[in-house]
Amino acid sequence: MAAVMVARQGRELQRYSDNTGGRMVVGCIPYRVRDDGEVEVLVISSQNPKKGDAVMFPKGGWELDESMDEAARREALEEAGVLGEIAAGAAPLGRWCYRSGRYDATYEGFVFPLRVTDELERWPEMAARRRSWVSTKLAMERCPHWWMREALQTFADRFALAAATSPSKL
Repeated sequence: MAAVMVARQGRELQRYSDNTGGRMVVGCIPYRVRDDGEVEVLVISSQNPKKGDAVMFPKGGWELDESMDEAARREALEEAGVLGEIAAGAAPLGRWCYRSGRYDATYEGFVFPLRVTDELERWPEMAARRRSWVSTKLAMERCPHWWMREALQTFADRFALAAATSPSKL
């Protein structure tokens, strides 16, 4: 019998930013490299039906009992149904402070690149979200969040540099 996965809920373990007073959020850009060398990123739909075909990357609250990369991997599992790796000691793609669209708060967010190692058939938020593999260009066009687009651009720049200098490490 398979174990049932449930997304974490509640704010008891939530970290709050000394800089903004709002929640600290960690996310990831899940990616894979196709056989032809092209990079694809995994995007998810918003839970907000008003956002139409807009896409985003998995992200959520960073909790007291986990590291940043553990939070990023948890969000990838809960929201997108993927498992993956963040390179040991990897720096985030950046740090952003942004206003919440739902709450009167400013969040502090961090985003990491996550190399996908497994795509699950079932995951906690599968009834609420769609996922799809797209080019970085299409993700850039369809993501409404400026800070996620900046993270994606940083990812694309880093990936291009890594491909040029150490293609075997991708």
